Amino acid sequence: MLADLDQGDHLLLERQDESQEGNWYIQVLFRDNNTYQLEYRDGVPAEHYQTQTVSQEKVLQALLDWATDKPTWREGFMWTSIGHWFTPAPEDEGDPTV
Repeated sequence: MLADLDQGDHLLLERQDESQEGNWYIQVLFRDNNTYQLEYRDGVPAEHYQTQTVSQEKVLQALLDWATDKPTWREGFMWTSIGHWFTPAPEDEGDPTV
C-alpha cells in the first residue's frame, strides 16, 4: 500500500481501544517533493507529532512497528510536536469564534 502512494496521497492506521478515550493513529503523506510526512497522535490533540523523511523503508518499518505496538517504532526520526496546531491557545478558550 505504501509503495502505491502517489504524490499527495496519504495512508492512515488507527488503533481503537474501547477502554481508552481519545484518538491513536499514525499517518503518512507522500508529499509533492517526494518526501514522506509521518505523523502520529497519542490520544489527545496536544500529543500530535510530525517528522519527514525520504526513506520509504523507514516509514514502512515505523508503520509496521506501530501496528504491532513495538515500543521502538519512533526511533530513527526527529519528531516535532505540532499539538499546538490542534489545541486552542489559553487566551482563546471560551471564545466561541475560535
